Amino acid sequence: MGSTLVVSAHAADFVWRAGGAIALAASRGERVRVVCLSFGERGESASAWRAGKTLDEIKALRRGEAENAAGALGAEIEFLDAGDYPLRETDELVDRLVRVYREVNPSVVLTHPLSDPYNQDHPAAGQMALRARVLAQAIGYPAPGDPAGAPPVFQFEPHQPEMCGFRPEVLLDITPVFDAKRKAMECMGAQQHLWDYYTDLAKRRGTQLRRNAGPNLGLPAATMGEAYMRVFPQVTDRLA
Repeated sequence: MGSTLVVSAHAADFVWRAGGAIALAASRGERVRVVCLSFGERGESASAWRAGKTLDEIKALRRGEAENAAGALGAEIEFLDAGDYPLRETDELVDRLVRVYREVNPSVVLTHPLSDPYNQDHPAAGQMALRARVLAQAIGYPAPGDPAGAPPVFQFEPHQPEMCGFRPEVLLDITPVFDAKRKAMECMGAQQHLWDYYTDLAKRRGTQLRRNAGPNLGLPAATMGEAYMRVFPQVTDRLA
């Protein structure tokens, strides 16, 4: 079985942006590990701050939401509690990611694109995911386990793709698991305003998916989709 590693800047990013891909992989019996670098406690928990909660209370709230969401998708989840706004790269944090790569040995990696003028935490997480991938392959890097392979990296869609240089190079059909994604989204009570936004986005990407697939596949009108960019070239012996 393959395995998927998801590197998420905040506790909810993996749900909105890659929940369908996660649920699909889990439905095939594959291992999925989500690593949340932070809880999104400072920058993505406005409703909790307005309600008068403390920082520790907000971290606990976001942890619980993310754990429930990961459970709904069928994924494992790990929190590195590196802090957000700003999320800063450190040697220690990259090393922790290297150790996850060595443990999981992913066949696919999902993470953020490297540009987001609205939220610098996102490209910081994407950059750390790429840096750790390279280090995990080095036989001389001092971390437990065998050197990792060279998994393809897919960057998931940011909130404002037009401003982030995002191009939908890969359209993933998540129709069979969209109910699981919606259930996971509804676990994220601190950001209820995004539930319908990302449902609508899945519908739009589903429409594009049907158009690009052509009529022969007979995809239903209610097709739901997610969009991704590739970082590295596809390796294949057949163009399709």
